[in-house]
Amino acid sequence: MRIVVLDGYTLNPGDQSWDDLKSLGEVVYLDRTPVEATVSRCEGADAIITNKAPLTAEMLGQLPDLKYVGVTATGFNIVDVEACRRQGVTVCNVPAYSSGSVAQLVFAYILEHCHHVALHSSLVRDGRWAASKDFAFWETPLIELEGQTLGIVGFGGIGKRVAEIALAFGMRVLTFTRSPISHSAVTQVELDQLLGESDFITLHCPLTPQTQGLISAERIAKMKPSAFLINTGRGPLVVEQDLADALNEGRLAGAGLDVLSPEPPPTTNPLLSATNAMITPHIAWATQAARRRLMGVTVENVRQFAAGTSERGLLAICREST
Repeated sequence: MRIVVLDGYTLNPGDQSWDDLKSLGEVVYLDRTPVEATVSRCEGADAIITNKAPLTAEMLGQLPDLKYVGVTATGFNIVDVEACRRQGVTVCNVPAYSSGSVAQLVFAYILEHCHHVALHSSLVRDGRWAASKDFAFWETPLIELEGQTLGIVGFGGIGKRVAEIALAFGMRVLTFTRSPISHSAVTQVELDQLLGESDFITLHCPLTPQTQGLISAERIAKMKPSAFLINTGRGPLVVEQDLADALNEGRLAGAGLDVLSPEPPPTTNPLLSATNAMITPHIAWATQAARRRLMGVTVENVRQFAAGTSERGLLAICREST
């Protein structure tokens, strides 16, 4: 089996081994692949492993030997799944490998907003505490999470993990999701109610035509001015100019953003200079433990496919993440 890894660097920048994948066939490894080079690099490939390198119907049509596409991520919108189906190509993603890691970053944003740890640490280093007349000082109001309301948009594996942590802090938890939930401590509500009542709002829904631009000026207007928005899902869930305007005009207290559109963002992205916007470079998924799980499942999926696991079975894995 000829296996082409189109963009393996973010999964494995050197702290893991590709040996298990190499045991399954001839592996052509690439750190990154520009769009215009995808077809030439994949000629003769039986299997392609991709994270963010897109595979369009046009590309797939030029790869007659292709039998399998492995996406090293939960979302698989970079692959034309319907074109793969028509061509008889099995597609498999890796759901649920980073739920705990993503939930952890959600609360890193929340706790930073509550206590402004970086700001106060910087002030101490600048001598403010040493010069203080009192044993303590704080530059901003400090927020206790107990009794605050967290609104979770989307209640899949990550949303559920976020809810568990929130409940441990004594927060009230609301969720808006398409399917009925069975969680005695979480209240399912309509989106407008969630936006209006939540002190913190975190996005964990998939990116679809229906959710693109979900957080727009109209929906931001329904939020409390003291609310804090978190997006660790997909950048296009948010209308970025609308969010930047709300932050700069004080109509929203802050935002924690691990995703933008596109990525990497141009320097002109309005959120890069927005007031009270904490932005990290898409790191929620990237803890070492999560990447090890991702590598392990990616290799095991290829192994199962090579051993004859049915296309239906592998596609079922892919569908579970939607």
